[in-house]
Amino acid sequence: MNRIEASYLIETPFEVEQACQVMAGEQSCGTFTRLAAETDDFRKRHAARVESIELLDSVDAPSLPMPTRPQPPGTRYQRARVRLSWPLENLGPSLSTLMATLAGNLYELKEFSGLRLLDVSLPHAFAEACPGPQFGIDGTRRLSGVDQGPLIGTIIKPSVGLSPDATAEVVKELLDGGIDFIKDDELQANGPHCPFTERVDAIMPLVLEHEQLTGRKVMVAFNITGEIDEMRRHHDHVLAAGGSCVMVALNAVGLAGVSHLRRHCELPIHGHRAGWGMFSREPLLGMDFAAWQTFWRLAGVDHLHVNGLANKFSESDDSVAASARACLTPLFEPPGPAHTVMPVFSSNQTACQAIDTCRAMGGRSDMIVTAGGGIMAHPGGIAAGVRSLRQAYDAAARGISLADHARDHGELAQALETFCP
Repeated sequence: MNRIEASYLIETPFEVEQACQVMAGEQSCGTFTRLAAETDDFRKRHAARVESIELLDSVDAPSLPMPTRPQPPGTRYQRARVRLSWPLENLGPSLSTLMATLAGNLYELKEFSGLRLLDVSLPHAFAEACPGPQFGIDGTRRLSGVDQGPLIGTIIKPSVGLSPDATAEVVKELLDGGIDFIKDDELQANGPHCPFTERVDAIMPLVLEHEQLTGRKVMVAFNITGEIDEMRRHHDHVLAAGGSCVMVALNAVGLAGVSHLRRHCELPIHGHRAGWGMFSREPLLGMDFAAWQTFWRLAGVDHLHVNGLANKFSESDDSVAASARACLTPLFEPPGPAHTVMPVFSSNQTACQAIDTCRAMGGRSDMIVTAGGGIMAHPGGIAAGVRSLRQAYDAAARGISLADHARDHGELAQALETFCP
């Protein structure tokens, strides 16, 4: 395949075919009027094509305002699923230009009262040009020493306000409690109350001491989000200190920032999707996770946040489940690389969601489950909170109900009583 393809959900008061042709022209070689240089041969070589149109329902009010194209009363707004394609020659395998092409000015076109990018299919040239994940699922399991089952993790809380020494005290409790994975909050990077290098220097001796005692190095994702030179410098500090993971807020750093970091990086990149609601909350605007995650997997992240079931945010369980499965779906057909990454469940996660989460994953256990209050607020303490998560996911893997498993596992019983009314 030498063409880039993308599917969209659109809504328009105009004739659908005409609106789609405007969309294809705007995002390739066309403009508001045909130019002398835009010959038929030129358009054949460089124009985007409308590959298919599937008409859906119509509605009597626009999903998004149309102040510059007001419509008369009684207008119907037709929805459709459309698929467009572009010649690879237009942009080459450039992630940044791909984003500008597939998710650029088309959102502003007057013809549309709704437009959402659904999915992306790319030629193998992108697999060859883009770095992709360096560690992915297998590398994460190897570095963390967790060969099977989910990695049980948590987020350092309070998110901000702790000094480096106070942060280390929390980490010490988590290490002693048997945690697999610890991450900074996305709000904690290099603030004046908790400077990055001081935080790393306070935490890593504890991690290495714990490794000497147990033979397993707990993975700590230090948040290096910042300017490019700062991210490189902080990555190098984590590496020199013996760390095994760094974290970036993807939307804050951008595709070019992540790609640059990936080519420098010697550690897994934990990708946080802070700001995801800007793309997802309006059903007729933005993009689906299936499309969004394609860019970041190609850029080189190894883990991707997908929210969690029964979360505190606005996302449905079906959407969360689809996002997690997308992380495990190969980006390219063989012989291209799969570029699969570890989905990260978070937000209000406790032992209660274990069975539904495993079901959403189709029985696969390649995931990181980060539970904040579900571990730290367990009535038996942090160690009991960690054990309750392990017991819950063990029950799910074995096809045992949580209630039945809790009869012989006190920590799980306490978690169910506390968190699962």
